Amino acid sequence: MTQIILQSSINPAALELLRREFTELRTVRKLRHRDAAAELGVSEGETLAAFVGEHVVRLDNDFAGLFEALPVLGEVMVLTRNEACVHEKTGTFGKVTRTGPVGLTVGREIDLRIFYGKWASGFAVRETYDDGVRKSLQFYDAQGVAVTKVYLREASDHAAFDALVAKHTAVPQVVGLDVAPAPAAVAPRADARIDVTGFRAAWAAMQDTHEFFDMLKRFEVARLQALRLADPELAYPLELTAIESLLNDAARTQVPIMVFVGNPGMIQIHTGAVQNVRAMGAWLNVLDSRFSLHLRTDLVAHAWVVRKPTADGIVTSVELYDANGENIAMLFGERKPGKPELEGWREMVARLARAGATTQTGARA
Repeated sequence: MTQIILQSSINPAALELLRREFTELRTVRKLRHRDAAAELGVSEGETLAAFVGEHVVRLDNDFAGLFEALPVLGEVMVLTRNEACVHEKTGTFGKVTRTGPVGLTVGREIDLRIFYGKWASGFAVRETYDDGVRKSLQFYDAQGVAVTKVYLREASDHAAFDALVAKHTAVPQVVGLDVAPAPAAVAPRADARIDVTGFRAAWAAMQDTHEFFDMLKRFEVARLQALRLADPELAYPLELTAIESLLNDAARTQVPIMVFVGNPGMIQIHTGAVQNVRAMGAWLNVLDSRFSLHLRTDLVAHAWVVRKPTADGIVTSVELYDANGENIAMLFGERKPGKPELEGWREMVARLARAGATTQTGARA
């Protein structure tokens, strides 16, 4: 029998109270896990860890080894989110590879960039609902914030799931979770300290979109600051309502797009057309059979068109940021290396610019 022990810093009475209050919020008020945890003033990871030994199994820290085995599960749904956006994809994992702490799986349906260095804990969850048992693998960062979740579907290989969990069960099973404080935000350097001329020249000389992040580091410029300081022909702001217009235009024209949503530990990508775009209060949703997107539009503080030179021509993105300058989502036209950007995508972005480009500093009027 697997030994179950209590995290040394956890008060047993407090843990029992957490379990009871969390269960009440879930069953009586029907709150989602994340919302119930927030109501209690704790992280989602802490609430899960409170149920280790019941319907939750703590996993070992071989996160890469476990993720590389996920193709055996067959069809699953992968959910990755940040504070403002939830990205859900249903499909089957292809081969998962890694280079150091960075993992990768590229597929038409499951397409991920994985940053294992940000992962701190993992759990296998088996929750009972009226329609049966829902199984998932859930991974959290050092603050107890969800990095990504993998949910089984009816067509999944449930025996393979059970075997994978048994192989990666942590010994001993520790109840409770110690979380670290969030790292302090680093203020961007003052604009006056940035070599704007050199920065703009480096941007214009890019040959690949992947050079962008190295360029930001080289010039010590924050991402949103970089867009503001860029040549106005290569980055300009949009009205915040532009994202709804863009998604509706994508659904109308059926131009295939790419939607990137992530957090420090995971980036998840959808590639293809979208069908059903619906606004529900503050939420803007894509509700397709194998792709769902849920965006809190009230948390979008900045929307930008960003144009990056590459060997294949200009690559255009529409990028959303929150009030802290954190990226929420990025949208591109579907593209492959060696091929130019879709003309249909460029036309969609041009329509946005004509309809709603702002007159903020650096924008095209």
